[in-house]
Amino acid sequence: MQLIEVAVVAAFRKAGIQLKTIRNARDYVQKQLNKEFPFAQYRFKTEGKHLLVDYQEIEGTKGLGKHMVADQAGQLAWDEIIGPLLREFEYEHDGIVVRWRVAGRSSPIVIDPKIAFGAPTIKGVPTWIIKGRWDVGESNSDIAEDFGIDAKDVREALKFEGVVRGRSKSKVH
Repeated sequence: MQLIEVAVVAAFRKAGIQLKTIRNARDYVQKQLNKEFPFAQYRFKTEGKHLLVDYQEIEGTKGLGKHMVADQAGQLAWDEIIGPLLREFEYEHDGIVVRWRVAGRSSPIVIDPKIAFGAPTIKGVPTWIIKGRWDVGESNSDIAEDFGIDAKDVREALKFEGVVRGRSKSKVH
């Protein structure tokens, strides 16, 4: 749960959310809803400035179409206004964050605490292992074949690790 919270905070910081905003949201939800790990227990979202929780998680059907602005002491916001702006993590059926696509929603790079102790992976292979193989001179195709992944995935891992130019700029270890 702590690893998930760290990952959520890192994602929000990367999205430009101020640490004070993150702290205010966590403190408010922790106290008001009596949850020890609120970032792992609720579906937090952001529109780039504030942290929100789907109000339906709190109030059931009465909260449908609303979001609680957690860093603003529970102020409500309506989905039709902010919905298209929201970014979020992948959740299990019971609302616990289970995955974070650290390099973006379309990226194959995933942080999942159940796989490789939460290290960034592609199809279960930690990106740092792929980088290590590349560092010693192995080709992308040899690495891909050994791990049963596509050469394209090897390239994405190397972009993520910062050794090959491309769109994946995040790096979390």
